[in-house]
Amino acid sequence: MDKMRLLLISNSTNPGEPYLDYPKNNIREFLGTSPVKVLFIPYAAVTFSYDDYEAKVSERFMEIGHQIKSIHNFNDPVKAVMEAEALAVGGGNTWKLLKTILDNDLIEIVRKKVLGGMPYIGWSAGSNVACPTIMTTNDMPVVEPGSFNAFNLIPFQINPHYLDANPAGHAGETREQRIEEFIEANPDVYVVGLREGTMLRVENKKIDLIGPRKARIFKKGSLPSELDEGDDLSFLLLH
Repeated sequence: MDKMRLLLISNSTNPGEPYLDYPKNNIREFLGTSPVKVLFIPYAAVTFSYDDYEAKVSERFMEIGHQIKSIHNFNDPVKAVMEAEALAVGGGNTWKLLKTILDNDLIEIVRKKVLGGMPYIGWSAGSNVACPTIMTTNDMPVVEPGSFNAFNLIPFQINPHYLDANPAGHAGETREQRIEEFIEANPDVYVVGLREGTMLRVENKKIDLIGPRKARIFKKGSLPSELDEGDDLSFLLLH
């Protein structure tokens, strides 16, 4: 935990902008000015190929001076993680992502490397799998992983793409009501509703919210609270 460095991004793309455009400078600052070879995990892709995903992410990382290579190009995924300088885990379907991570026996080696200081960047589903479980994903379970347990790099859950809105004509549960169901069944766990355009940076046992919107914090027995950039989020790491 002392060496751990995470950049956990809610969404890849803001409306009307190129892919990964809004967080690219945050990623550049997070990785530093020296070129880094970043291992990319594209397993959340379902309706497009890993090659296409790698090309799309590589284009944006090249803009900020870093190189991407996807794990699907390596014969030994575990060895690829062992030798990686940094890790990026892309968004898509969280169930597909976790199933393929588990199928390739990557949980323990990723945990070991990240807890040892290897930078970890995740967006959307890639932020979900940094949590203890994927139980606060928004995604449809199109495949069945052997477990809900993920990398468990942080002790709280993230709900990416968190929305306050209840669309006109929608009679189902709101996002907040879904999260309230989760904390009712999991009363010891915090959930961070991470709104579009925002991210969490974890470094030096400290956690910072970055972006133009507040995060909504849920915990059984407490009213949801709103925290902004500059607010103290360290309690999330203590639980």
